[in-house]
Amino acid sequence: MQKYDGGEAILEAFRNLGIDYIISSPGSEWAPVWEALARQKIQENAGPTYINCWHETLAVNMAIGYTRITGKLQAVLLHAGVGLLQGSIGIHGANQGEVPVLICSGEANSYGENPELDPQGQWYRNLSVVGGPNRFVDPFTKWSGQATSPYTLYEQLIRAGEMAQRVPLGPTFLDIPIETMIHPWTVPKKIRQIPKAPTSQPSPELIKELSTLLIASNSPLIITESAGKEPAGFANLVELSDLLSIPIIESSPTYSNFPKSHPMHLGFNPSPLIGTSDVVLVVGSRSPWYPPSAGPTNAQVIAIDENPIKGQMVYQNLMADMYIEGDLTTTLALLNTELKNNIQQESSAIKERWLRNKNQHDKLEEQNRISRTEAGKKTTIDPIFLCQTLSEIMPDNCVYVEETTSHRNTILQHVTWEDPHRYIHPHGGLGQGLGLALGVKLAKPNQPVVALMGDGGLLYNPITQSFGVAGEANLPFLTIVFNNGNYEAMRRNHLHYYPDGEAFESGIFHGVHIPSPEYSELVAPFGGYGIKVDKPDELAQALKSALEAVDNGKIAIVDVLLDK
Repeated sequence: MQKYDGGEAILEAFRNLGIDYIISSPGSEWAPVWEALARQKIQENAGPTYINCWHETLAVNMAIGYTRITGKLQAVLLHAGVGLLQGSIGIHGANQGEVPVLICSGEANSYGENPELDPQGQWYRNLSVVGGPNRFVDPFTKWSGQATSPYTLYEQLIRAGEMAQRVPLGPTFLDIPIETMIHPWTVPKKIRQIPKAPTSQPSPELIKELSTLLIASNSPLIITESAGKEPAGFANLVELSDLLSIPIIESSPTYSNFPKSHPMHLGFNPSPLIGTSDVVLVVGSRSPWYPPSAGPTNAQVIAIDENPIKGQMVYQNLMADMYIEGDLTTTLALLNTELKNNIQQESSAIKERWLRNKNQHDKLEEQNRISRTEAGKKTTIDPIFLCQTLSEIMPDNCVYVEETTSHRNTILQHVTWEDPHRYIHPHGGLGQGLGLALGVKLAKPNQPVVALMGDGGLLYNPITQSFGVAGEANLPFLTIVFNNGNYEAMRRNHLHYYPDGEAFESGIFHGVHIPSPEYSELVAPFGGYGIKVDKPDELAQALKSALEAVDNGKIAIVDVLLDK
């Protein structure tokens, strides 16, 4: 009979959770798992693929990016204590974005006093003195714990994986001491097939009530942040909008949620419509308006979400008058079915609303067109011109992972996309964009992935590690640097508080200037393609050359020097 230890228990749990990849920035405690992976390969058994990552936050974000595209839980192995702390920004982002991830780190709890096992002296000053590594991630994980027994290790991992995939979705954490991992483990007599997480849906009564409310509405409005996290949700939102001619506002979107060319797409700012709407449907959104008091005062607000009460918010009720709690895709499908059974397709009110909203859509498009024309007349590269050129050059199936601050609104308005999973934005802070791009590329290996990065935002990322992993794992992607040479958001923030202050008068700003590296050269150590461009008439060719390099299996970066 084959003898196993806890490393095999971990791998077996990952197999039965349907995990495709173990993405790891490990310490020295994972030898039992590596041994099990070696055995898996020698015996040609099915199981997860191990990806060696070069940075803890990068590993977590790579898993997040993959899951945000596929919806499938992945596993991340980190070093104890310090490794977990390094990866915590990604874990925090998974929590805010409600992305299921199973995070594990290891340690030693015997401190070398076990005569049968020497875990080595590195553990003598371990962070378990404060109560265990799980204490560090308790505030932003759904559940965290420690595997205290080799006999329950397998089931604890199954529990952590199942909990991550239950509403509200999010990261879970298990600390696994080396003493538990290396202990003999016997395969259970019964390895059950882990059931898929159930899909929640609202009651028929609530769907009927909402349907009646929308049909009677004169000026309904839909605001969304993440309706497009599943392609079917994207399609269902389009159908809902078409049925009743409801305008769509993408407020701080984290996904592409609606076709930009659709006549009912009215941009990204809900403020102009909130005051004239009588029913506001908030679909998968954490903060649909700012400040919270700026929300509708004369409209009924309905929040549709798996978890309509967002735990990260002070105004966690979204000022809602009604909660429709259920899976977004399923709920929208049920609502559409109910509407189709009750609305009059030839309603004059619906036709009039369609014309009114289309006219507003056309006005916004004309404003954008004028802005693009003016940007194209400059002798320097305007951010709007960069966005327009990207839309002209990039294939229709490319995925944009955007991590900018001062240029985000420009990108949302002027980069074209029409389909689901064409746009991804990180949750929880800067420094995660490149990791997300790698995860997206892992999920979509045959589609171009383009990371849109501010120069300031890029420098928060583990750049060397990201490009190194891209090369090692054969995940070529393109990075576009929106380079204005400044932390522009910080300058604007300073001027927000001191519009006529000393800094404004003198031009003396602190914490703003970036003495940047030659970004185009950062991919050179990894055999990549880099180019710097500062002339509008050279931009299109630079993008084409970089895209060709990616198509040929190289990582690429285009450093675009923008006008100030």
